Amino acid sequence: MTANGWLQIGIYLLVLLAITKPMGVFMARVFAGEKTFLDPVLRPVERLLYRLCGVDDTREMDWKEYTIAMLLSSSVGMLTLYLIERVQQLLPWNPQHFVKVPTDLAFNTAASFLTNTNWQNYSGESTMSYFTQIAGLAYHNFASAAVGIVIAIAVVRGIARRESKTIGNFWVDMTRCFLWVLLPVSLVVAMIFVSQGMIQNLKPYDTAKLLNPQTVQTTGADGKTTTQTVTDQVIAQGPFASQEAIKEFGTNGGGPFNANSAHPFENPTPFTNFLQMLLIFAIPAGLTYTLGRMTGSPKHGWAVWGCMAILFMAGVLIAYNAEAKGNPLLHGIDQKVSATQSGGNMEGKEVRFGIANSALFATITTDASCGCINSQHDSFTPIGGMVPLINIMLGEVVFGGVGAGLYGIIVFVILAVFIAGLMVGRTPEYLGKKIEAYDVKMAMLSVLIFCLSILVFTGISVVNKFGTSSIANPGPHGLTEILYAYTSNTGNNGSAFGGLNGNTLWFNVSLAFAALLGRFIQHIPILAIAGNLARKKLVPPSAGTFPVTTPLFTFLLTGVILIVSALTFFPALSLGPILEHLLMNAGKVF
Repeated sequence: MTANGWLQIGIYLLVLLAITKPMGVFMARVFAGEKTFLDPVLRPVERLLYRLCGVDDTREMDWKEYTIAMLLSSSVGMLTLYLIERVQQLLPWNPQHFVKVPTDLAFNTAASFLTNTNWQNYSGESTMSYFTQIAGLAYHNFASAAVGIVIAIAVVRGIARRESKTIGNFWVDMTRCFLWVLLPVSLVVAMIFVSQGMIQNLKPYDTAKLLNPQTVQTTGADGKTTTQTVTDQVIAQGPFASQEAIKEFGTNGGGPFNANSAHPFENPTPFTNFLQMLLIFAIPAGLTYTLGRMTGSPKHGWAVWGCMAILFMAGVLIAYNAEAKGNPLLHGIDQKVSATQSGGNMEGKEVRFGIANSALFATITTDASCGCINSQHDSFTPIGGMVPLINIMLGEVVFGGVGAGLYGIIVFVILAVFIAGLMVGRTPEYLGKKIEAYDVKMAMLSVLIFCLSILVFTGISVVNKFGTSSIANPGPHGLTEILYAYTSNTGNNGSAFGGLNGNTLWFNVSLAFAALLGRFIQHIPILAIAGNLARKKLVPPSAGTFPVTTPLFTFLLTGVILIVSALTFFPALSLGPILEHLLMNAGKVF
């Protein structure tokens, strides 16, 4: 670890802190229907959309109606994306003449992009047409992000309101999220990316002659190996700048290239690398202030932000330290940082980013439900690779995905307040609302669905050949590859540990169902909590009320997250990255 590396990490955290309040205030005003500087342009557009779609923007919904509207919208979106993939060979903007996407892969991709997971069992530059990327995948980058944000806002309304049967209007919230939050920032960021050298076009791919032809060996379906000389390189073109903007800002993560943000067309400069990391946390961090502002308790919002920051910095510290130490089995090799080398474990990392930015990016993208990568997590050391895995296992509440991080951590807030109430022998209260059995049951249901999906699917895969045949490494590393895949999909993260061939019938279907379970089956109890809290009366604080605005609450919340989430998966982690770390120090690698 170096002073320069820590300086970059410190600057990132300070900039994130600086934008938290402005983002939070702006989103609070948008979803409260208050005046903003964008109103003169966007209000007429909003009214026109309501008129065209027959939406009554004055009518609110209870939590059940809100949930049904969300599920119907999502179902139509998934079906539309699936159909686009299946007939893309008939649609325009397909200069490479890509054929239709296979059935199981199309199903997996549709479910993945619908749920903000963006897991990709394909290489974007050789599978998806421009039309599919723009009209299908990019649309869901906006829509899936908007769904997460509006559910978080609905939950905050449930906390803030008293004796109310409604928590907002899904269609109004979605419209305002698209028009005021996601589209303006994405447009500006896309232009910034273009200025940095990111391409944005609809041209056919270019072909360049290699100065030094390469001889490669390929193995066909019949098992025979053939040798051929490659003299040309195909250079992909496409609308990448616009894809990248919402990819990060909406914490989506699915990129047009297989290499994702390690590819120079997706992440050309140090500035774009920093901006991408900042975009990933911008909305999740801002929503903590939105929580405080809408509930009338800004200190509570900052207490939640503090908990997230503690867990975030712990992850960065562990990952950075593990990768900076390098591989202990490389005896006699200088792995120290110097003017001529990056030092540490540089396998799977871009030299232009180095250890610090690779560890920071990996931590950020798995703290959030983003999943984009600028290094290969499979090539991290066992402990360094365990950090991204644990980040997702925590429920991605360390800032988390857009909206998902906030409503996810509110589940843990309810559990923390409940535990605090038990400790003092009183009915627990949260911002003037009594937390009762129904709220705790729904919170635990949300947590259990997450754990059940990951462990059951992983268990089935590791004891059957259709699962183990896809791993590239045996032993604990192979277990981690499968465990990471189901954790990533259930957590709607989408990053791949690597080394796993996910493009099989079993993994395409099972990972799709894991993503759907992690997204929508969890939404129902969370919205039920919102509806139940909205109906409650406010109770005045008393001597037995546990304050949720203090450092003590921040540390209690941090402890509850670690105990409930991390310890649940400890046995699986013991058989995977922890065992691999011990075996590596004993001289064995996989």
